[in-house]
Amino acid sequence: MDKGDWDYSVFWKEAMNHIRSDISEQEFVMWFNNIDYAGAKESEITLTVPSSFYRDQVKQRYLPRIEQILLDLAGTKISLSFVVNQQAVVKQTSREKSEVKKKKVEKPPKAHHPQLRAAYTFNNFVIGENNSFAANASIAIAKNPGKAYNPCLIYGGVGLGKTHLIQSIGNSAHTDFDSIKIEYITAETFTNEFIQSIRNQSTHKFKNKYRTVDILLIDDIHFLQNKNETQEELFHTFNALYDANKQMVFTCDRPVSELKHLSSRLRSRFERGLNVDLQPPSYETRFAILRQKIDEKEVAIPQEVIELIARNVTTNVRDLESALTKLIAYADLVNKQITLEVAQQLLRDIFSNPRQSNITIEVIQRTVADYFGLSHNDLRGRKRTNAIAFPRQIAMFIARELTEYSTTEVGREFGGRDHTTVMHACQKIEERKRTDPTLEPTIQHLIREAKEFGTKG
Repeated sequence: MDKGDWDYSVFWKEAMNHIRSDISEQEFVMWFNNIDYAGAKESEITLTVPSSFYRDQVKQRYLPRIEQILLDLAGTKISLSFVVNQQAVVKQTSREKSEVKKKKVEKPPKAHHPQLRAAYTFNNFVIGENNSFAANASIAIAKNPGKAYNPCLIYGGVGLGKTHLIQSIGNSAHTDFDSIKIEYITAETFTNEFIQSIRNQSTHKFKNKYRTVDILLIDDIHFLQNKNETQEELFHTFNALYDANKQMVFTCDRPVSELKHLSSRLRSRFERGLNVDLQPPSYETRFAILRQKIDEKEVAIPQEVIELIARNVTTNVRDLESALTKLIAYADLVNKQITLEVAQQLLRDIFSNPRQSNITIEVIQRTVADYFGLSHNDLRGRKRTNAIAFPRQIAMFIARELTEYSTTEVGREFGGRDHTTVMHACQKIEERKRTDPTLEPTIQHLIREAKEFGTKG
């Protein structure tokens, strides 16, 4: 057999079927969706991977298992070789080459969508257990807009990737579909444009702009609370697009059920479709995110430094990027290599930040709110009824006990209250503990619950 005629693609596909059945779908998507069969020669399969990190992780985690499966299937030992970033010269048939050339001639690259950031794509969104449902739903939406998961609401805390996902949907659809009309906008800008259209007596232009799109992407809908006229306009826009089978995707910083100042009929529209959440990334996902960022920036950072950051920065992707940027800036400015000792010194303030503890103020708020039958947004809101004010004071007191936040920082997390309000709350709880023997056991119970919640997170 000629050296160029070896074809193990059937064995490779079957090996992937075996691997898929052995591991979770999230794990398979994370490590195998970006690996492609590139060709083969006698007793060897060549694979392309997007980065050296993927290569090293797959070799470390799965190589013996894959090679054993291939041996069982083929009856002969087949080894694997990896090419990073598809830079190897892979054999193509004349037909394949002509098809590629034809595609390039017939379909030149589309211009970048002016409202979307080119960096926000599915290719550079690291999928882990915390976000796989939302990520895979977003990919499905981009492939079949208006046909699956419509509408879709993606919710989660700051820096977890909501904007990345919603803009990836837009970028993917913009690339794959000709003559598709996509509008991406934040809820704040949507509100401001609507107000301006009323002032200019041009509401008909505003309605036409948003009710004739194929895909409408609106970021941060929590901003719409208390904006009654804007909510009314979005309600009618929603109905027009839904009736026309046009895709809508929204993001929010919390479940829509916790948006207190939102009309019930608009809330019901958001809840009509798919609601998916983003959780803080696990250690493995944090490590993968850091490796990908390092590969993109083409910098040399030792593995022990990556592990150090992944262990100590537990909040969100934005904070991971901030820590990495600080190290890279230091290396560039002082022209020194990044070592474990340098990283520990440079990032000590980030690592000691109370936000890097799993026992965050939000964890405390949710724990206390659940105990008293409230939502954690009740504790952050403006209502001062005793049914809310007392639990709020307890939450503030516990926040001061369990975290290193200042009274000013605690107040900011409770709806922007000033530090004197927090000090007063703590004082009131101390006084009440002296006269109410049931309060101290209640507080200790809530502290244990918050710690247990934080450990799970």
